[in-house]
Amino acid sequence: MLASPKKQSSSSHRGRLDIIADILGASFGGVRKTYLMYRCNLSFKQLKYYLEFLLNKKLLQIVGDNKTSNPGLFKITGKGKKFLEAYKGLKSLMK
Repeated sequence: MLASPKKQSSSSHRGRLDIIADILGASFGGVRKTYLMYRCNLSFKQLKYYLEFLLNKKLLQIVGDNKTSNPGLFKITGKGKKFLEAYKGLKSLMK
């Protein structure tokens, strides 16, 4: 008799805020899309969605030459740093 595969607990899945915090935390020095995709373990489609959201909310900015085909680097803003600090504070309260 085969054992049924174990279900992953819901706590192992990241929520939207966890993903946003991962992206912001990885972009302090200015990073490229590919780095964020691998560092945050996201598909290109997911990354595109979150980058658009974070840019619109001014939590991330693009630094570099936008005139070329190279989109530049993604870097956390002051507002993004405040968000990340608040997120970490809330996470510590939940422990």
